[in-house]
Amino acid sequence: MGDPRDNGDVNQVEVVVAHHECATLRVGDLFLKIYSDQTRTDVEVEAMARAPIPTPEVLWRKPPVLALAALPGTALGRLGEPSIASSAAWAAAGATVRMLHDAPLPPWPGRTLDELTARLDGECDWLLTNDVLPADVVSYNRRLAETALRPWTPAFIHGDLQITHVFVEGDEVTGVLDWSEASRGDALYDLATLTLAHEQHLGDVVAGYGTDVDLDVIRAWWSWRSLVVVRWLAEHGFGPLEEMPEVAVLRSRS
Repeated sequence: MGDPRDNGDVNQVEVVVAHHECATLRVGDLFLKIYSDQTRTDVEVEAMARAPIPTPEVLWRKPPVLALAALPGTALGRLGEPSIASSAAWAAAGATVRMLHDAPLPPWPGRTLDELTARLDGECDWLLTNDVLPADVVSYNRRLAETALRPWTPAFIHGDLQITHVFVEGDEVTGVLDWSEASRGDALYDLATLTLAHEQHLGDVVAGYGTDVDLDVIRAWWSWRSLVVVRWLAEHGFGPLEEMPEVAVLRSRS
């Protein structure tokens, strides 16, 4: 490799996200992901290989670094901001998720009902003990969240299907990012994560998904995810509590 100063077109390094669990850097069209726990890298690589939908190309892996090619297009939206994507793009996202959920299950298990219940209990206790949110907001959303904690038929789920992880170009999905939490789980959890704080697009997503779903359970997962993520966001420097979209979701439902 020659001296980079000989080339005026030198890519800058952009820190996409960084916390004690994971750091993601972008250098031009290359993404470098560094996990503190290499089992998460194992899951990400294996899940992308198994998923029947577009995913980033794995360029190389040299632990602890995983190099991925950038996806074409732009993210479906950002949490807490209006999405400029079309209704057709949201429906295409729903259809893409359905393809994933219809795929053969991955060989590794997901979280059990007992684990999900315990996490909800622990996070609600923390929110109340530390006076993070009013007790009535926590208790109301907790009752809603408990609706989601029921038996389900396992599906191949992404596990962290935020809208920033779904890329579109026009009305087509070009790929889905960040597979480290993929597992067997409740299909409605993915639909809830995708539409969290974007309830106005739920109808488009469900239409694209192409089958009847229990909207009350999706809304219950909105409460569950919002309740359990607040402490993590606060501890990892994701802004003041009052500016978190998840907090806004909890307050809007109480």
